[in-house]
Amino acid sequence: MSPSTTPRVSILLPVFNASPFLGSCLRSIQRQTEGDFECLVVDDGSTDGSLEIARAMEQNDPRFRVLARPHRGLVSTLAEGTDHARGDLIARMDADDLMHRQRLALQAAALDRSPELLGVGCHVRCFPRENLGPGMREYERWLLAIYSSRHVRREAFVECPLPHPSLMMRRETLKAFGYRDRGWPEDYDLILRILGAGGSLGIVPKRLLLWRHRPERMSRVDPAYSIERFTACKAEFLARNPLLSSSDHYVLWGYGGTGRALRRALLAHGKRPSAIVELHPGRMGQIIHGAPVIPPEGLEHHLGVPLVVSVAGQQARQQIREHLSERNQVEGRDYVCAA
Repeated sequence: MSPSTTPRVSILLPVFNASPFLGSCLRSIQRQTEGDFECLVVDDGSTDGSLEIARAMEQNDPRFRVLARPHRGLVSTLAEGTDHARGDLIARMDADDLMHRQRLALQAAALDRSPELLGVGCHVRCFPRENLGPGMREYERWLLAIYSSRHVRREAFVECPLPHPSLMMRRETLKAFGYRDRGWPEDYDLILRILGAGGSLGIVPKRLLLWRHRPERMSRVDPAYSIERFTACKAEFLARNPLLSSSDHYVLWGYGGTGRALRRALLAHGKRPSAIVELHPGRMGQIIHGAPVIPPEGLEHHLGVPLVVSVAGQQARQQIREHLSERNQVEGRDYVCAA
């Protein structure tokens, strides 16, 4: 099949030394039920034969276009691919992942049905399963509980709610926001900028992407994807959020490792906790960095102060949400979850 002059979907596929996986990835793209696509394979100076694999597919299927360039890094590669995209929709893909054959069709249909959405993700299945530790399995379960644009916005400060290679966005949106290098995850930065500008991102609640996890994946080895940099990204956008932007003080619920890291990151933006909510009886009555430790019942004396819930664990956060709902506290207006 030949691509149309303006294909319905442009697939943005950056490649760097992915030869063991690239052939399978490209074949999963080739068998899409939505055939009106172009796949932009942007090779970022591979030295392992990836470029040759991509060129062979380009020769056999004109819907595949290869752009070869010297090695400059992922963000620059994504920016170049975005500039060359011709489709009305741009779908991200990673060179070691696999698409369900209906991924493009179902995501494009979701955007057609909901013109207010600027982009959609989808559910994923992580593989190989033996490579997944408890943390990654918990993250996968958390992702599967996100099934609407409301959930995407609600969970945005917990973790990245839409895995980058699952995204399909309107071309004008991606070109308007673009990718940028701030020394933290470019995908989380993009999503938080879109949501922070009032944009709406949705999800197709089906597992349409096989998301490969391996020890050498960039998210595991690049310092930009460390917990510290991830938290710094989160704190910058949280500090701008309407809930916190008008106040230098907030109440912090949770002072485990997650809460301590977020407190430090928010301090860089001039935000300080005026109280810390804890359940640990040994901490009651303590003063931590000038903030008294209080039980949940003590929140009655801090109404009107923004509340940041920084507690790891989906079940624990749900219990806190129920506790706050019973006290007429509204998520997004009175508090935000930012694990």
